[in-house]
Amino acid sequence: MRKLTMEELNRKSVEEFKESQKNPVIAVLENIRSAYNVGSVFRTADAFLIESIYITGYTAKPPHKEIKKTALGAEDSVDWKYFENTKTAIEHLKKNGYKIFAVEQVLDSILLQHIGNLPFNKIAFIFGNEVKGVEQEIISVCDGCVEIPQFGMKHSLNISVAAGIVLWEAVSLLTSGGGIKNKN
Repeated sequence: MRKLTMEELNRKSVEEFKESQKNPVIAVLENIRSAYNVGSVFRTADAFLIESIYITGYTAKPPHKEIKKTALGAEDSVDWKYFENTKTAIEHLKKNGYKIFAVEQVLDSILLQHIGNLPFNKIAFIFGNEVKGVEQEIISVCDGCVEIPQFGMKHSLNISVAAGIVLWEAVSLLTSGGGIKNKN
């Protein structure tokens, strides 16, 4: 084995990325304190060709030097929108046919490995504040909650890590051919 060269990786330009068909997945970032975490989500969104990132509340938005540091240019390729609050973002998503799931540990959550059984064509995941998580008032207006199974002593993940896991699971289902049960 050998590492691939940059040329062999066949990376898209910003223009090619913007013209590419995206996966119908949106990451909603609710009151994220760390701009570094926001930048990491941009980079993940670029890697998985997700449709967009919705930034809400006091979450940092581009241009921002800490986002730029971790996004490594993905803040230029990934589409994003800012909403003053998460409820407004959810209203926009629902009008456009998205099913909305908070990523949170709640009673009756859906384990991440079972999202392939969810009925949707387009999906949005809400990732909450690093300390407080997704606000209860937001959970109450979601279609459900997805939980990442955890087995150790700690029962929380950094938001950028959680986003990487959840977004990969959704995109891998959409691109595997088996796909998600489109029941809408």
